[in-house]
Amino acid sequence: MNAVCLQLFVTEAHRHQGKLTYEWLLDAAQAAGIKGGSAFQSIAGFGRHGRHDAGFFELAGELPVVVQCIAPEAEIDALLKAVSAAGLTLAYARFPAEFGITG
Repeated sequence: MNAVCLQLFVTEAHRHQGKLTYEWLLDAAQAAGIKGGSAFQSIAGFGRHGRHDAGFFELAGELPVVVQCIAPEAEIDALLKAVSAAGLTLAYARFPAEFGITG
């Protein structure tokens, strides 16, 4: 089935509306009708705010987390609208995907 893969980038300790942002995003994805999503914690990374590495104690809570969902385009659009309406400003990647079940 043709779909869209959406990746949203946050840090592990970032919070929104009293929840960890990655948890809030997974809840919002489910509310948008998306059937599944995952949050992946990085061991290191870099971006516009510099390098993040698990080896630096002072960076505790600042490691990147990627929230990823693969779903039909309408559901991804609904999630992005919910994120914007909630006042979150997040980096994201969106690209065509195909999904299915083996066997």
